[in-house]
Parts: sequence; structure tokens; C-alpha cells
Amino acid sequence: MEISPAELSLKDTYKLLTGAVVPRPIAWVSTVNKEGQPNLAPFSFFNGVCSKPPTVLFCPGVRGTDGDNKDTLNNVRATEEFVINIVTEDTADAMNLTATELPSSVNEFEYAGVTPIPSQRVKPPRVAESPINIECKLSNIVQIGDGGKGSGFIVIGEVLHIHVADKVLLPNYKIDMAALNPIGRLAGPRYTQVNEIFELFREPSQVDQD
Repeated sequence: MEISPAELSLKDTYKLLTGAVVPRPIAWVSTVNKEGQPNLAPFSFFNGVCSKPPTVLFCPGVRGTDGDNKDTLNNVRATEEFVINIVTEDTADAMNLTATELPSSVNEFEYAGVTPIPSQRVKPPRVAESPINIECKLSNIVQIGDGGKGSGFIVIGEVLHIHVADKVLLPNYKIDMAALNPIGRLAGPRYTQVNEIFELFREPSQVDQD
């Protein structure tokens, strides 16, 4: 079947994209508003960008219920800071609770039963139960679309500080995947575990090196 997104509803286009772009890492993003009220929410359009400067991105979409911007985006705009907490099998249920659309006055840390602890370089707290926390300052926000339903934003942040639990850290700053037990996002209510790992080694470069 050949499919033109222009002929599909927003819902059907979303289902196709989230079913095809898999598995997706999950950014469990903690922020605060100007008054210091914390917020915690997951975003599965998330990845690294580069290492100099160390940079990551995540993509909050416009809320489907009312077409408004999400609290996470509003908080990042107001404070220019955020923390990405890596989601594991142990924190999956708590992460899922924070995906609920709640009033801005609700503290998602309390709602999900996770522990906020101070960050080193930014104001938003990090999730104590997450073995990796990435503190970021805002670099840029790119709006995609007209701002209505189906639109989104690319939030780009420079990494200022990284917390890594000793149990998941290997020599030479490598991460032990078996100890980390990350989960990935699929489509709908489905997620995936990292049950099996295999290696593929690249062939040597065929480009002349100066």
C-alpha cells in the first residue's frame, strides 16, 4: 500500500508514525515553573544530537485534548532548564502514571510516588529512582507546524551534568545495559524490554585520513 499523509487524519498519521519509528527511547522530563512547582512527564520522541557540545532533544506535541501547550514546554520556556531521567523496567509504572494529563497544580512526583532529589546545576529536581539523570540548559526551541493539534516542538538542550548510578557504570564511561534495564516505547500501550543484545562491528573506513 502506498500512503500519502496528506490524505490521512491526524490520528491515523500519528498511529503510522509511532508504529513505524520503533523502539523509541523515553525522556522522563522533570521541570519547574517560575514559582518552583515541579512537573514530571514522559516523551518518546527523544534522542541525542551530538557530543560537542553534548546535546539532547525531546519533542513535546500540542495536547490532543485541548490544543494547548504542555506544562513541560511552558516550564522550559520560562526557566530554560530541564532534567531527562532515563526510564527503566523498575520505573515503568511510575512513568506511565506521569503520562496522565493532570492540572498544572498537581505534583507528578507525588502522584507517581517517586522521589525528587536536588540536581547539581539546574533547579528542576531529578528522579532518585532513575539510574541516569541528565541535567540540561535550553539551547533552542523549534516549532513544527502551525501550533494547532498535531503540531509539535523540538526542545534542544545542552547537557551540563550527568548522574550515573554506580551499578550501571562500566569502565571507560560505558553503560551496562543489563544493569540499566531500559525500556523502549512502541505504539499504543505497548513497550519493549532489552532482552537480547547482539553486536555488529563496522568495517574499517575506506576514506583516506589526513
